[in-house]
Amino acid sequence: MESNQITCYRCVDAIRKMIKYGKTKSGNQRYICRACGKTRVGNYAYLSYKADINQHIIQLTKEGLGIRSTARILKISTTMLLKRIVFITRNITKPVISRGKTYEVDELCTYIRYKKNYIWLVYALEKNSKTVVSFNVGKRTNKTLNRVLETLKLSETKKIFTDRLKNYKYLINEKMHSVKRFGTNHIERKNLTLRTHLKRLNRRTICFSKNLVIFTAVLKIYFWI
Repeated sequence: MESNQITCYRCVDAIRKMIKYGKTKSGNQRYICRACGKTRVGNYAYLSYKADINQHIIQLTKEGLGIRSTARILKISTTMLLKRIVFITRNITKPVISRGKTYEVDELCTYIRYKKNYIWLVYALEKNSKTVVSFNVGKRTNKTLNRVLETLKLSETKKIFTDRLKNYKYLINEKMHSVKRFGTNHIERKNLTLRTHLKRLNRRTICFSKNLVIFTAVLKIYFWI
């Protein structure tokens, strides 16, 4: 690749060309910008620096591939993949919760690192759009449930459908709460979809999360991208 074909990413003026600036230890040509002094390599040897790598990570994660499977396909290290997943989720924002909507709330059980370390995924699904508006991960306690429920209460929710878990009776106003039959059909179907798409949520699997941060990051990618 010739030096006159290399432009600086930092400079706004794309006409500014970069000149040759020695070589890396692996023999790749380096370039430097005359204006800002920023250097870059003509051809990166590491595949993790490709411009579309994040999009591939998102696609494979939503298809349910585990960390090692994704790393093998993309030909990058698992350590770099984990860093990329965390980096991607930094720019993910929760959806805006509209006022006066109806929601379904339910829990899913899984584990972190080893099977005795149970963890619960609690999330809220908007009944009409089927959008996941909020979720929380933790022990099956009122505190974990309330993190999701408080978000819904602030939006002046019209109705919240749940299963017969007794904790909900103490956390949701009686006028707002409903436990009627078929009230949680949509979120129960969403549970099945989650367990089908994400191996780490399967009931019998050897693909599981070793870290709560990564588990939460994967859920953000699946729900909100």
